[in-house]
Amino acid sequence: MAPSCPSAWPSSFTTPGRVRKRPEVRVTTPAADDLVVLGRISGVFGVKGWLKVWSYTDPVEAILDYPVWQIRMPQGWESCEWEGGQRQGKGIIVRLPGCDDRDAARRFVQADVAVPRSALPRLPADEYYWYQLEGLQVYAVRPQAEPVWLGTVDHLLETGANDVLVVEPAEGSLDERQRLIPWVPGKVVLGVDLARGEMQVDWDPDF
Repeated sequence: MAPSCPSAWPSSFTTPGRVRKRPEVRVTTPAADDLVVLGRISGVFGVKGWLKVWSYTDPVEAILDYPVWQIRMPQGWESCEWEGGQRQGKGIIVRLPGCDDRDAARRFVQADVAVPRSALPRLPADEYYWYQLEGLQVYAVRPQAEPVWLGTVDHLLETGANDVLVVEPAEGSLDERQRLIPWVPGKVVLGVDLARGEMQVDWDPDF
């Protein structure tokens, strides 16, 4: 059953501005739950135990603003304070405790790196982190027409021009089509209401 959606949108909707992939300021007190992934350890660098990290932050080196990481290991999340880190090419390299050679470092390869949501800096009212948009119900609003539920935001893609919302169909949504909707505040994305879990877009439902 499709969720209810009034034809007149409530005042709680805000006109969106910038959307950020991840935070950009220093936070030093992580929590044990409610984590947001900031990157992934992608490989071993050199012979002295350094690791390559693919950072999702903007800029990429902002992941180093967090001195303590939560690292997803097969047995669960581990708290780890990295001992050294720097920009290397398009990514980051770090040194973790106990990683004195390539063999010791390999156990971390392909592990996610996260911090608690409570550690993320507060954004202005018209800016959002990617994780806040994931799961929102997306409604197409057109002049003199009822809103049409297109589906929910599954994830976002980074492109050279605009970030793109990947909207997946859900039970009760308009159809079974996946839609790629550019994040263009004020033109395509008209409003976001995090409390209601909804987003309104200027989008042709047939497209």
